[in-house]
Amino acid sequence: MIQAKPLPIDTILAPFLRFARLEASGGILLLFATVAALVWANSPWEASYHALLHTPVSVGFGKYILAQDLHQFINDGLMCIFFFLVGLEIKREILTGELSSAKRAALPFAAALGGVVLPSLIYFAMNRRSEAVSGWAVPMATDIAFTLGVLALLGKRVPITLKIFVTALAIVDDIAAVLIIAVFYTSGISFKSLIAALVGVGASFLANRLGVRKPLVYAVIGIFVWLATLKSGVHATVAGIVLAFTIPAEASLGISEFLKGGREIFQRIAGISEGEIDALRRQESAAYELERRSERLQTPLWRIEHGLQPWVSLVIMPVFALANAGVHILGKVAPALTSTAGLGVGLGLWIGKPIGITLFSWLAVSSGLASKADSFSWRSLFGASCLCGIGFTMSLFIATLAFADTPFLDVSKIGTLAASVAAGLGGSFVLMSTSPSGEGRS
Repeated sequence: MIQAKPLPIDTILAPFLRFARLEASGGILLLFATVAALVWANSPWEASYHALLHTPVSVGFGKYILAQDLHQFINDGLMCIFFFLVGLEIKREILTGELSSAKRAALPFAAALGGVVLPSLIYFAMNRRSEAVSGWAVPMATDIAFTLGVLALLGKRVPITLKIFVTALAIVDDIAAVLIIAVFYTSGISFKSLIAALVGVGASFLANRLGVRKPLVYAVIGIFVWLATLKSGVHATVAGIVLAFTIPAEASLGISEFLKGGREIFQRIAGISEGEIDALRRQESAAYELERRSERLQTPLWRIEHGLQPWVSLVIMPVFALANAGVHILGKVAPALTSTAGLGVGLGLWIGKPIGITLFSWLAVSSGLASKADSFSWRSLFGASCLCGIGFTMSLFIATLAFADTPFLDVSKIGTLAASVAAGLGGSFVLMSTSPSGEGRS
């Protein structure tokens, strides 16, 4: 057998690969990008920050040109990929995960409902007679990357069942956010473009039914649907969610067939000796065939989700944070947090989220509609609910849709950032004061 020698590049990249495999790596980069944006936007070089975001970007050919500035391209383009990944996660959870049955989905669904309703009501009650009332949805969102990142940093203090509960809760939360974006933050519909987008979605569904399993086919269709949706007036991120549900979740090769073919390939590899003239060619041929069979054993949904995950966590989300968290806060924090808009966002996330999630979870369990795992206590659930007040990515995104370039945008961003910090610290304190068995320390 030919032995592969370790390459120098492997040694160089090893620490970076170890970091990328950390469960909290996405949250760490997101935090770094947020701090970088805030420092940049409050430095003497603030003008360069805004100049960069307004850099014109054009894609297309001939007369089919899409022209936006860099900030719009990030929010309309890169975030569509983020929502596409969210859609894949939702589909997987519905098929095989925590949302696969009514009984398993009951608790995270009830918790998410409370985490959406109460923060929105708090904001609406404080701003019902204000021009900022359109931002009622800003405090309803949970940032899954930051929340799971904090849970990962807390280690064994957080039971795996609690992490699963928070993940399912955040996914239901994302479903609510997408529905709200589609219904309340969409205007000026172009039905011609919308029909074109729906035709593209239909083509993707048809490709699924016909047995097409090449991710490239769905990528090409996805680009078309994204462009058509963008032109329709419906926010392009909705296209990402809808398209995700057309991605095949079935493999094109059965396990028994894979095992039979795999054994034959391994026997061929075992018969290769290093001294043979064509040993390398035979080894490469067998490895290529095994790789192809392995791909056919994986569902396109799994392959695409796992292919996109590192890009979304380590690139797209930090880039979004860098482009949207850069708020000039010097001299603005106190006015923002005393205004009804900023206070509504802050209290909605910091107070409304944990109370809403915990209250609705308790009502669901008490009524018999849902059951809570014995591996975590109500105290632990409340601590995790506090962490769900880290709205950040989704809250900032909805704020840009609700307020565009109005003065309320910066106010809502400051409220989101302040509440996210408070929620992260508060939730961490509660969970750290809870023993791994789920009982509070005496």
